[in-house]
Amino acid sequence: MARSDLPAGAWTASFNRMEWRDTGILLATRKHGETSLILDVFTPGYGRHTGVLRGGTSRKLAPVLQPGAQLDLTWRARLEDHMGAFTAEPQRSRAAAAMGDRLSLAGLSAVLAMVQWSLPERAASPALYARTEALLDLLGQPDLWPLAYLRWEHALLGEMGFGLDLTACAVTGATGGLAYVSPRTGRAVTAEGAGDWADRLLPLPPVLLGAEPADDAEIVAGLGVTGYFLLHHVATDLGHETLPPARAALLDRLRRQTGSCG
Repeated sequence: MARSDLPAGAWTASFNRMEWRDTGILLATRKHGETSLILDVFTPGYGRHTGVLRGGTSRKLAPVLQPGAQLDLTWRARLEDHMGAFTAEPQRSRAAAAMGDRLSLAGLSAVLAMVQWSLPERAASPALYARTEALLDLLGQPDLWPLAYLRWEHALLGEMGFGLDLTACAVTGATGGLAYVSPRTGRAVTAEGAGDWADRLLPLPPVLLGAEPADDAEIVAGLGVTGYFLLHHVATDLGHETLPPARAALLDRLRRQTGSCG
């Protein structure tokens, strides 16, 4: 895996080559020919990006090319819209942390799947990238990770253009006593403002208002809210019919921890 002399985040273009270098999170790989892999990575400067890594199936490279790995990447192509080719150097692995317990493994799979599901290729999302890297670095800390994932998914909604407005009641303007979320607008509503419409609104767990600490049951309830908007608003815009199965597997794992199968 050769390393470019470009500084991280740099881009060059010449008569016969396009090139950039950046750090990135490995989302997934797939076979390409006999010995190469196509890498799908998430970078701060260039968003989701794919490219061919020659020799990626070798005994030397395969162990470090695990989902979630942090890589120093250089991408080159003849033209900007070509798939191009990667060279990559490992920066750190997250495999050990993910394999430490079932929740961490489910969490890693969910995050990577949600990034692939939600983000278009080659659209930079530096704020979401920073949140994603910080979240993955918490793997192996089960006392912190579930809440951090909920906060990340809440931020993902905003990144996708459907941020929840939980600052004040959409009906009364009150900032206290917020108890529901409108499934249509994503705005908070108080019990007074809800009135006879309460049964048509989503319950608003205090954790989504920033309340801490929060147990796993409340975090699952919060993910029920974020999941509703991801499915009924964001998925439609993206042309998806469902959320990634890996997300459902993570929720199932969290529910098992709470002792609830509902």
